[in-house]
Amino acid sequence: MHRKPANAILLAVLLTCSGWAFAQTYFPPPEEWAGRGPEDASMDPVRLAEAVAFAIAEESTRPRDQALVAALGFAREPYNELLGPTKVRGDATGLIIRNGYIVAQWGEPSRVDMTHSVTKSFLSTTIGLAYDRGMIRDLNDPVRIYMPGSHFESEHNRKITWDHLLRQTSAWEGTLWDKPDWGDRPVGDDPFAWPDTPHPEPGTVYKYNDVRVNLLALAALHVWREPLPQVLRRHVMDPIDASNTWRWHGYRNSWVVIDGQKMQSVSGGGHWGGGMWISAYDQARFGYLVLHRGVWNGERIFSEEWYELASTPGAAEPGYGFMNWFLNTDRKMYPSAPENTITHRGAGANIVYVDPGNDLVIVARWIDRDSVNGLIARVLAAIQ
Repeated sequence: MHRKPANAILLAVLLTCSGWAFAQTYFPPPEEWAGRGPEDASMDPVRLAEAVAFAIAEESTRPRDQALVAALGFAREPYNELLGPTKVRGDATGLIIRNGYIVAQWGEPSRVDMTHSVTKSFLSTTIGLAYDRGMIRDLNDPVRIYMPGSHFESEHNRKITWDHLLRQTSAWEGTLWDKPDWGDRPVGDDPFAWPDTPHPEPGTVYKYNDVRVNLLALAALHVWREPLPQVLRRHVMDPIDASNTWRWHGYRNSWVVIDGQKMQSVSGGGHWGGGMWISAYDQARFGYLVLHRGVWNGERIFSEEWYELASTPGAAEPGYGFMNWFLNTDRKMYPSAPENTITHRGAGANIVYVDPGNDLVIVARWIDRDSVNGLIARVLAAIQ
C-alpha cells in the first residue's frame, strides 16, 4: 500500500512553516506515492466518493479471461489466433491524482494486468526517444531508409513515413507475424472481398490496425538495434521510478536477428496476446510524466517538441495524435472533459486520462467503455 512516508510529512510541515507550502511540484519516489485528503486537494470528498463508487459499479461485464475476450471480440476476423500470452484480469481498479498526490484509489493498483492498447503509447514514446536523439532525422522520412528487408519495397509501401505509422494512416499492405493487414478489423460484410480491399494513399485515411502497429514496433527495433523493453526501461521507466513488475511481451513468432543477436519484436497491444502488462501505479507514473510534458523531477525524459507533435491532431483523424494519444478535439470524445485533455486508451477499458488544466491524472481499469465520460464528469464535479 502506498502511504506518505514520515520524511514527506516532515517536509510538508517545514514548507508550511516557511510560508511556501506546496510551492515545489511533488514527484513520487520509488515504491511510494503520497496521499492527500480530498479537502487538501480542493475536492469535495462526497462527490469524489461518488465518482469512485461509479467506477466500481460500472465495471466491464466482459469476461475476465483476456483470451476469451480476444476470441469473442475479434471473432469475425479470419486470422484471430493468439500469438502472445494472455491472463485473467483483476478487479475494477483505479487512481485519482490531483496536484501530484493520490486523493482516491480502488481495486488492486499494484496488480500487474494487461493494458491492451495503452501499450501503443509506450511504443510511440520509444519513437520519440529515437527522434529526440537524432536516430530518426525527420518524421516525414520514408521508413524504408531506416529498415532493411521487403516490408517497404512495393510502390505503395515505399511512400510510408514515420508520421503515417504514428497516426495510423499508413495503409500499409502486407503480412506480418502471419497476420495480413486486411485481416485486422476487415471492412465490409463479404469475406471473399476482404483480401482485395483497396488501400488508400498513405496519409489520407485513418484506420486503427494492429498489424501496422506491430510493423512500427519492428521498425523501431531496427532503429534502436536492441529490444524495445530495454529502451523503455532505461530511458523512461527507471527515470520515473516505476516498479520492476511491468513486462512488455511479443509473439512466439516475432523474433528477428539484428547484429547477430536474436531479439523479440514486441506487440503494440493485446489483440493477439502480448503487449504491456503493468500496474495502475506505473500507468499513473507515465500519465504524470505526460502531464508534465516529458519532465520528471527536473529531468527531461522526452522533448517538449515531441509532446507538441504527439498531441497535435492528425489531418485524417483530429481526435488522434500520435499512437495512442487520443485527443478531445471539439470535446468529441469526452464531452464532460476540457478540450486540451489527453487520454491513453486500451480495451478493457483501460484509460490513463491526463488533464493539464486541472492538474489531474485518472487511471481507470476494467470500466465499461461507455462509462468513461461519466467517471470523468463525476471527478471534475468534485473539484471545488
